[in-house]
Amino acid sequence: MTDSQKTFPLPSKKPDLIEFLKTRRSNLAKVMSEPGPTETQIGEILKIAARVPDHRKLEPWRFVVFRGEARARFGRHIASAFIRDNPDMPEDRAIFEGERFLRAPVVIAVISSPVECPRGTPQWEQELSAGAVCLNMCLAAQAHGFGAQWLTEWYGYDEAVNKALGLNGDERVAGYIYIGTPELPATPRDRPNMRDKVTHWTD
Repeated sequence: MTDSQKTFPLPSKKPDLIEFLKTRRSNLAKVMSEPGPTETQIGEILKIAARVPDHRKLEPWRFVVFRGEARARFGRHIASAFIRDNPDMPEDRAIFEGERFLRAPVVIAVISSPVECPRGTPQWEQELSAGAVCLNMCLAAQAHGFGAQWLTEWYGYDEAVNKALGLNGDERVAGYIYIGTPELPATPRDRPNMRDKVTHWTD
């Protein structure tokens, strides 16, 4: 049975979910280790990640999954791009850059892939949908018991690295999602004063 054939229940209060969302915090990729999610768990995480607002059901995003040796192989493209732009930097810095994907067992690139829409869904709305995918993926990974961090960093905007990733046309990296088992708990951070962020419109 597909989602379009299902009947979904009306919203109901879910205290555990509310508490999870109230205390959500990214886990630093640099303190992640094995184990990462299994192939089955990755499939579930991706399925949840794609369950986002998507005007006219364009699905304007796609995923590239890095596991095992693929992380190091792609890291060579990152290191090469770094050396190209920073020829005077010491070799150990290039090695560091090339090992960025080794920080976590699984790295998933979320690609914003806008679709030409005859009915006029703006590209901006499609890009926002890709951003929602990134957050949903982090929530899905954490709900499965893993740590997750959404990063782009400099290589997310590098033309050569993006070419190696297989981007084309209007595609852009919305984020790299690092997923693994955190070795340390997430630390608190200051949150916005909502009184400074919220206004109530009046005519």
